[in-house]
Amino acid sequence: MRTFEIILLLAITILPFFKRKVLLHFKANYVLIFLASLLAMHLLFEGLRWQMFPAYVLLFVLAWRIKVVDASQPARLNFWRGSGYFVFVLVAVIAWVLPIALPVFTLPEPRGNYKVGTQILHVKTDKAEEITKDPNDKREFLCKIWYPSQADVSNLAGESYLDQTGREGFATKYGLPANALNYLDYVDTYVYPKIPVAEGKFPVLLFSHGYGSNATGYYALLTEIASQGYIIINMNHTYESLGATFPDGSKKYFDYQFQQEVTDWNAELMDPMIKAFEEGVEFEKRHQIARPAIKDYYEKNIQARWADDIVDVLDLLDQWNGEGFLKNKLNLDKIGVFGHSVGGGTAGRVAMQDSRIKAAANLDGIQWGKKIDTVYHLPFLFISADWPAEHMDINSHVYLKKSSDYFYDARLLNSGHPNFMDIPFLVTINAVNQSGDIDPALGTEITTKLVTAFFNRHLKSSADTDMEGIANEYDLLEMKVYKGDSIQ
Repeated sequence: MRTFEIILLLAITILPFFKRKVLLHFKANYVLIFLASLLAMHLLFEGLRWQMFPAYVLLFVLAWRIKVVDASQPARLNFWRGSGYFVFVLVAVIAWVLPIALPVFTLPEPRGNYKVGTQILHVKTDKAEEITKDPNDKREFLCKIWYPSQADVSNLAGESYLDQTGREGFATKYGLPANALNYLDYVDTYVYPKIPVAEGKFPVLLFSHGYGSNATGYYALLTEIASQGYIIINMNHTYESLGATFPDGSKKYFDYQFQQEVTDWNAELMDPMIKAFEEGVEFEKRHQIARPAIKDYYEKNIQARWADDIVDVLDLLDQWNGEGFLKNKLNLDKIGVFGHSVGGGTAGRVAMQDSRIKAAANLDGIQWGKKIDTVYHLPFLFISADWPAEHMDINSHVYLKKSSDYFYDARLLNSGHPNFMDIPFLVTINAVNQSGDIDPALGTEITTKLVTAFFNRHLKSSADTDMEGIANEYDLLEMKVYKGDSIQ
């Protein structure tokens, strides 16, 4: 929470129980001026937000009581007074919980040598859009480019956290009013729209988001990596992200109807694998049971669709490198891909099918499809959340065959699946955000250090990059390194 929010909440929480003693020493008007000043400074320097509405209500009730109470008369407890205090405590709890649970949060400041700029590119294809019902629809999507810059940003304001369509999609997902996330205007970001790209050519990373998530809800992750000298192409997979605003003003949100139509649990495939995990079937036997489910589970079709989006962007890189704000800025000999959740599995799929990818990373995603039968031929980083023992470790089967090159198998301890997103900053209560107990900033620090070091080593060919040293630096990071099938 912010400074004046805390002071205001402390005042309205404590003062009701001591107002008579205070009024014996200070005139009521002075106390009211103090409270009004607190409110004014909060509104002036921090701004109004709906999470503080219970606090505002209590403030006006408190002001009324200060105005009408006779401080010379002792308080007498009766049913109505007791009921009033009960309601007050109930509202006060809500007044504290809301701004704590949904704070105006602080994102980690990037540690790299560059400032970070952003621009949006609109990709149109001639492929039929399979998600909509209109046979004339063609596949199109947005890419948000995060890039290093040497611009002076001292007099610039960072861009707003999440665009309006992304906020609306998030609100819809969680049953909130459309304007419920307007308070995010107060969140400071460290990215600046349309500032110049830094001098030189930079390695290119394509990033794929989680299914049904905000495509750009990875500020902490992407800002840090871009500040280290990478151009990141942040995919926004239309109708399967929470939302996007296109250049013509049209808005396209997550398609829940399509999700229902394509969701296919396929019990005949999945139930035997689940039973094998639950009964503790030994690995080799379980591997044969799990193989059909892993190869044919319906999410492989999502990852295939998203992989096609990424390949379409790969096909455009020569054009982008020849004109526009990215002219002569892309090092097309050094291209990597990474993603989170379904996007992480997508990154692994693209790494298998397109030789332009030189290194790939999966942040806690399951890679469905044929990887279980094949081996990578490029460096690959897998970072897992710290799943409980009863969780089905499907990737232990997917990644049984690792890579003819380096394969890094890492686990971020005390983390949950959302710890690779901004969600733990956005919603602070773990029971709600489903993240782990790790401090969100520390989780981001470990993840970004590891991902950056991985691409530094295998795209930038930085000989002094010590991946193993990062694992030794943090108690909350476990990692095994394989070269071929041999552990290093």
